[in-house]
Amino acid sequence: MKKQMKERIGFVGVGRTGANMARRLKEVGWPVVAMYDTRADAARSLARELHAEACEKLARVTELSDIIVTVATDDKAMKSIFAGRKDNLLMGACGKVFINCATISPAMHVRVEKLAKRAGAETLEVCMASSITQAAKARST
Repeated sequence: MKKQMKERIGFVGVGRTGANMARRLKEVGWPVVAMYDTRADAARSLARELHAEACEKLARVTELSDIIVTVATDDKAMKSIFAGRKDNLLMGACGKVFINCATISPAMHVRVEKLAKRAGAETLEVCMASSITQAAKARST
């Protein structure tokens, strides 16, 4: 019997790696409640599969989630996720935790950490070797 966790998880970036991470967390009992992707169809499809909400706004992911996992492709994407003028993850982020599994520069990680701290949120930088199989099976190698 899997244990049901209480912290709600949101995902930003639901390509193959992010989607498999979300599936695995749901499989082991974490409530995966929200997803966002610039490819809205990908977010909608995964949200249907996991019984979550496909969010049209980044701020909505933050609103619904206690922990937000970001799987972004580069510094430009990460900047828009955390510092977009009209919509970003830090809107209403006080008390939230961001786990950043992004392929970004060390300088961008530092910038995101400072922005999050200013918003009253915490960040965790997670290094990943982008492997779809490991994401799906929750294995490191």
